[in-house]
Amino acid sequence: MPKITYIEHSGTEHVIEVPVGSTVMEGATKHRVPGIDADCGGACACATCHVYVDEAWLAKTGTPGSMEESMLDFAEGVEPNSRLSCQIQITAELDGLVVRLPSSQH
Repeated sequence: MPKITYIEHSGTEHVIEVPVGSTVMEGATKHRVPGIDADCGGACACATCHVYVDEAWLAKTGTPGSMEESMLDFAEGVEPNSRLSCQIQITAELDGLVVRLPSSQH
């Protein structure tokens, strides 16, 4: 299973094995990573799973769709590498992915 590193704003790291086919958000919520609330359950309707994708992984995680871009308008601290973790599907190629959580989600 691919390992994903979630880094809280405080610097605390959580390295979690996440099954292929699930999402970065599902891995976080299943393992209770603080800061990924996922209030909408992964329906791309709340922006409470906002993460910053490490620059080295941007090409592999793809680009946000129009619905995700619309929801990011409601997130605090949006940066060019912002994504909703519910929209990043885990593939074998994402083994080692690093995402950081915004300070507003703690």
